[in-house]
Amino acid sequence: MSKSRRGFLHYLKNLGPGLITGASDDDPSGISTYSVAGASAGLSMLWLALITTPMMAVVQGMCARIGSVTGTGLAAMIKKVFPPWLAFALALLVVVANTFNVGADFAGMSAAAHMVFGFPVLLWVLVFGAALLAAQIYLSYRVLSNILKWLCATLLAYIVTAFIVHPNWVDVLRHAVVPEVHLNGHWITTVMGVLGTTITPYLFFWQSSLMVEEEKGLGRKTIAERRGATQQEIVDAHADVNTGMVFSNLVMFFIIVTTAVTLGAHGRHDIASAQDAADALRPLAGRFAYLLFSFGLIGTGMLAIPAIAGSSAYVAAEMLSFRQGLNEAPHRASRFYAILGAGILAGMVMNFLRIDPIKALFWSAVFNGVAAVPLIVAITLIANNSKIMGRWTNSLLANLWAWITVALMGLAAILMFVYWNHQ
Repeated sequence: MSKSRRGFLHYLKNLGPGLITGASDDDPSGISTYSVAGASAGLSMLWLALITTPMMAVVQGMCARIGSVTGTGLAAMIKKVFPPWLAFALALLVVVANTFNVGADFAGMSAAAHMVFGFPVLLWVLVFGAALLAAQIYLSYRVLSNILKWLCATLLAYIVTAFIVHPNWVDVLRHAVVPEVHLNGHWITTVMGVLGTTITPYLFFWQSSLMVEEEKGLGRKTIAERRGATQQEIVDAHADVNTGMVFSNLVMFFIIVTTAVTLGAHGRHDIASAQDAADALRPLAGRFAYLLFSFGLIGTGMLAIPAIAGSSAYVAAEMLSFRQGLNEAPHRASRFYAILGAGILAGMVMNFLRIDPIKALFWSAVFNGVAAVPLIVAITLIANNSKIMGRWTNSLLANLWAWITVALMGLAAILMFVYWNHQ
């Protein structure tokens, strides 16, 4: 076997935490926000897909490296480095935002299933909720991660749909590489939502915790056994993360293209959710595109909800110092699984209380965008701490992109408040 082929097979074998994290970023809530962006603002936000790719890769790469080098999750490191009041405030912020996100994702999946198969929406909430709870409790992490990896393929539906609707690719390319800015409240708030659902806090914690789970799966049960990383482990982690982030932003790119050239171009600017976009695509792009969009919505929800609820469980476990991990049996990590299950149940209950999860989703995405700024600052400071990271501190390029991310998201938050009443 040639060296290049061995290298490619090694790369494929090591795809896991980064790919799953990147794919779970394109959950129904993210898809809703991207659909709103394309329908209401056309192609004007398409350039964000290009610039957020290195931003995401650097931030998630730092989180992966922190988990791999320290042998603990991100929340545990934040608790160690920062004052307790700040650490617990950031943890609570993430858990609350995650709960709203789970509720919104259940709403999107269930509405899509209702459109395709019929039966009441709330029945689908129960079906999906029961399936996800059973999977979390009865499947090992290794089995679950392999299933989640294959569910990433459902995201290809959005790429296929974009080609079905035949956009003007010259116009698409121009908007992808030439930044466009509109100084009005709605446009800037939507940008904040796009940034918040793309570079979102739950992914930071999920990524670092998955790295720890991978090491536990290799038999490294204690923190001392997991501490430190080889050159090959760091290279593999970054290759995995970069693949996931590129894949995630490709999907974002094609969702915006699809909704912009169909819904936006036909005056359908009032799209409130991804399921609205899917339903509207049926007469504009044909039944096949509509079905692809709907099935992709269901698949991404099944992929994302375990990541979001799992992120909350990891944050709580690391902040309160109790046994954790998807590699642990439920009876050995009962509080971890209880919090994970409670996150899923709370999201289900949101739908039964008739709370509008789509509005909650959009504003939680905006809120996540604002909240991500101090978290990225904290992550960057940890990733540059040689006492914690040893020789695996940030490179100059990684620091440059990290601070560009902080600056861009911080500026977007400031402009959002400045232009709040300017439509």
